[in-house]
Amino acid sequence: MHTDSRFTQPSHQEAGLLQPGRNCWRIERARRFSLLIDADAYFRALRAAIRAARRSVYILGWDIDSRIRLVPGGAQDGYPEPLADFLHAVVRDRPELRIHVLNWDFAMLYALERELLPSYQPGWRRHRRLAFCMDGRHPVGASHHQKIVVVDDRLAFVGGLDLTRSRWDTPEHAPQQPLRRDPDGKPYAPFHDVQAMVDGDVAATLGALARERWRRATGKPAREPRADRQARRQKAASAQPVDPWPAHIEPDLTDVDVAISRTAPAYDGESGIYEVRQLYLDAIDAARETLFFENQYFTSDALCNALSARLARPDAPETLVVSPHSQSGWLEQETMGALRARIHQRLRNADHGARYRMVCPHLPGLSEGCLNVHSKVFSVDDRLFSVGSANMSNRSMAYDTECNLSIEARGERSEDLRGAIARMRNRLLAEHLDVTPEQVAASMTACGSLHRTLDALRRERTLAPLEPAFTPEMESMMLDSAVFDPEQPIKPDELIAQMVPEDAHKPVPRRLVGLGGLAIALALLAVVWRFTPLREWVNLASLITFARSLQDMPFTPLAAIGCYALAGVLMVPVTLLIAVTGIVFGPFEGAAYAVCGSMLSAFLTYWIGRWCGRDALRGLLGARINRLSHRLAQRGILAMVVIRILPVAPFSVINVVAGAFHIRLRDYLVGTLLGMTPGIVLTVTFVHNLAEAIRHPSFGTVLMLSLVAVLLIASAVGLQRLFGMRERAWKS
Repeated sequence: MHTDSRFTQPSHQEAGLLQPGRNCWRIERARRFSLLIDADAYFRALRAAIRAARRSVYILGWDIDSRIRLVPGGAQDGYPEPLADFLHAVVRDRPELRIHVLNWDFAMLYALERELLPSYQPGWRRHRRLAFCMDGRHPVGASHHQKIVVVDDRLAFVGGLDLTRSRWDTPEHAPQQPLRRDPDGKPYAPFHDVQAMVDGDVAATLGALARERWRRATGKPAREPRADRQARRQKAASAQPVDPWPAHIEPDLTDVDVAISRTAPAYDGESGIYEVRQLYLDAIDAARETLFFENQYFTSDALCNALSARLARPDAPETLVVSPHSQSGWLEQETMGALRARIHQRLRNADHGARYRMVCPHLPGLSEGCLNVHSKVFSVDDRLFSVGSANMSNRSMAYDTECNLSIEARGERSEDLRGAIARMRNRLLAEHLDVTPEQVAASMTACGSLHRTLDALRRERTLAPLEPAFTPEMESMMLDSAVFDPEQPIKPDELIAQMVPEDAHKPVPRRLVGLGGLAIALALLAVVWRFTPLREWVNLASLITFARSLQDMPFTPLAAIGCYALAGVLMVPVTLLIAVTGIVFGPFEGAAYAVCGSMLSAFLTYWIGRWCGRDALRGLLGARINRLSHRLAQRGILAMVVIRILPVAPFSVINVVAGAFHIRLRDYLVGTLLGMTPGIVLTVTFVHNLAEAIRHPSFGTVLMLSLVAVLLIASAVGLQRLFGMRERAWKS
C-alpha cells in the first residue's frame, strides 16, 4: 500500500536525498547524461537516435502530431521530414524494428487545438510494425502527461517536450524566426523547454516503464521481434554494434546514477504513486543555499506550504522561480494564472528575508514581452538537479502521470557532480540572461548570491521581475484549486452508478451513414476553424460586441436563442456564451435567453448524436467517454442532473453522446433543465453584477456582487460536501 507523501516527514540519511521507495522508483546507472535545452537540440538528437534504432522505439506523449517536422530547416538524411512519414520509412528499412506510439486519449476535449482524429491519420496506419494507440486508462479529468522516448532500451529521452505542434525553437528565441511555424503554416511565439537524454541501465528501466504503460493502455503486451529474428539481430549486433547515442552530442556527465521519480493517480483498484511530490518536498527541506525552479505552472498547495515554511526560517535559501509572464489563453490565465498569483502572494508574505523572487525571461522585440516557459526543471544548491514532465501543480503532484529524472552529488565523485549540476543550472540562466555559462559562474563566485548575479548580469534580454496578480472580480470565484487544478480524481461514473440503478439496454444497430455524416461534419468544422478567422472571432470581447448588436434587432430573443443553437453545433463553450448573455442582456433577460438557448442547443445536438448512432461515435469519442455513456444510457433524470453538475466533458459532447446512446429524450431534457438552470441563473447574475461593479462602482453594485459570490461559493461547497459524503459512504 502506497503511503501518501503529504504525511511523510523528511528523513535524510547518509545514503543521500534520493531514496527508492520514497521519492523515486529506481536509481540506475547511466553511461552518459546530457541536458538538451530547447526543442531544436532535442528533435535533432531524437531523429538521429531513431535512425539508429534496430529493435524497438517507444514514444509516450501528452500530445503527438504526425505532421510536425523535427528539423524544420531540413534534416537532409535521406528520410521524409514529417514525423509519421519519417517513422514509417525507418520501420520499412529495419525489418526487425517495431515502433509503438502511445498518445493521451483526449477524446474530443482538445479537438480544436490538436491534430484532428489522430487515430485515423494515415501516417499512423501504414505499416503493421508501427503501432499507434490512444491511452484512455486514467481517471476522469486526468491526463497522461509523461513525455518519454526509448530507443532499443539503450537510449531514452525524458522531459517536458511533446512531439507536437508549436514546440520547436532554438535558444536564440528570435521574435521573427521564419522556421517557427505550425503544420498549418501559422507562426507561433518563442517557446522554451528542456529534455534529458540518458543511456545505459536507466534507459532499459525506462523501456520497462514504457512497455508496462502500453500493456495497461491496450490490455496486451507490446509486440516484440520473434525469437528467431531476435537471435539474428543479436548476432548482427555483436558483429557490428550500433550505438544510438547521437554522435554530435557531448554528454554533460558519464557513469552517473540517475533516479526515476513518477506520479500516477489511484485508479481501478491500484494505489497512487506520488514520488515526484515527495522529491520536491524533500528537496525544499534539504536546500541550504539556493533553490532554482523553471516551470510552466506554480499552483501546488503542497509545494507552496513547504516553501512558505522554509522561507520563514532564518536560514532560508535564495529561491528563484522562472515562470512565463502569463498562461496561455483567457481561461487558463484566469484559472491557473490566478492560482499562481495566489501562491506568489503567500510566498511573498512568508518571505521575511528577501530570499524569494519570481521572474520571467524578457525578450526584446517580442510583442508579448516574455518567453513562453514550458520546462519542468529544478536544482537544489549544487547538490541535486531534476528534469522531467511534472509541473509545480496539484495535477502533476497527484493526478496526472509524470516522470522526472534526477541526479544527486554524493559519494566519491561528489565534487565533480556538484560542478556538473552547477554548469547545467548556469546554462539555463545564461540563455535567459544572454550571456555565457562561464559568465554566470564567474558572477556567482564574485557575488556569492543567485539574486545578485541576476542583478549584475542584467541586459536588454534578461530575467525580469514578475508580480502575477489576479483581477479582483476573479478572486471571488477562486474557491480553491480543486476545480481548476485538482489533486484527487473526479469520479462521476461511480457517483452515477450509486444514484441510478444498473440496467442493460438494447444494442443500437450500426449506422454507416451516420459515421460518414459525422466525419464530413467534423472535417468541415476543422476546415472552418483552421482556415478562417472564426477561431479569432470566438473570444469574450468579440462575442460581447456581437451580442450587443443583437439588441437592435426586431427579434432579439429569437436571434439570441438561435445563436446558442449554432454555437452548440460548432462546439463553442457554452459557459462563454452564458457569460456574454449575462453581461449584455442583464440578469433577467439574460437568464431567460441562456436557459432557452442552452435547451435548444442541447435538443439539436442530442438529435445529431441520435441520427449518427452509437457505433458511429464509439471510435471517435474515446474509451473514457464511451464508458461514461454506458453509465448514462437509460438511467433517468437524476443521471442527467449529475452529469450537468460535474465537469466531465464539454456541453456539446455530452449532448451528442446522450443522443447516440438513446437516453430517453424526456429524461434528458428534464435532467438538463434541472441541472443547468441554477448554474445559469447564478452565472448570469454574477457576470452582470461584476460588469456593473466595474463600470459603475457603488455600494449597491458591490453588495449585490458580494451576495451572488457568496451564493456561488455556498453552492460549490455544498456540492463538494454532498459528493464527499457519498464518496466516504462508498468507501465505508
